[in-house]
Amino acid sequence: MTHKVNTIIPKEAWALVQDEARSVLIDVRSHMEFLFIGHPVGAINIPWIDEPDWKINPQFATEVRRTLLGGISCEADGGCAPVILICRSGKRSLEAGELLIKEGFADIYNVDEGFEGELDEHHQRSTLGGWRFHALPWEQC
Repeated sequence: MTHKVNTIIPKEAWALVQDEARSVLIDVRSHMEFLFIGHPVGAINIPWIDEPDWKINPQFATEVRRTLLGGISCEADGGCAPVILICRSGKRSLEAGELLIKEGFADIYNVDEGFEGELDEHHQRSTLGGWRFHALPWEQC
């Protein structure tokens, strides 16, 4: 069976987090973005690309497996634990999701629009879409 990354909008992602106790919401943005721009409540930060080198994290899949307590959490009749990925606008999280599929993960979701959405005509985010735009629960340090 071939798996693919499922794309969902922010409100669907939040509903999945609430409805599926095994789901894990992973914010793939840099540590700085996660802390200072904010993040969805309950999200775990595993950067796809991070400072200081701004290179793809070679341990990304391993860190996700570790987050899922050592492996891909699947049940015989209940499928696998959903892994929901979010970034700023949905692009990095899609790349990260495609890697997880290649690494054998089965139930991967990408949050379209991401946390901040696309830039508007004034080069500002969170005005056209994204987790914050839809007034979903978030916090910042």
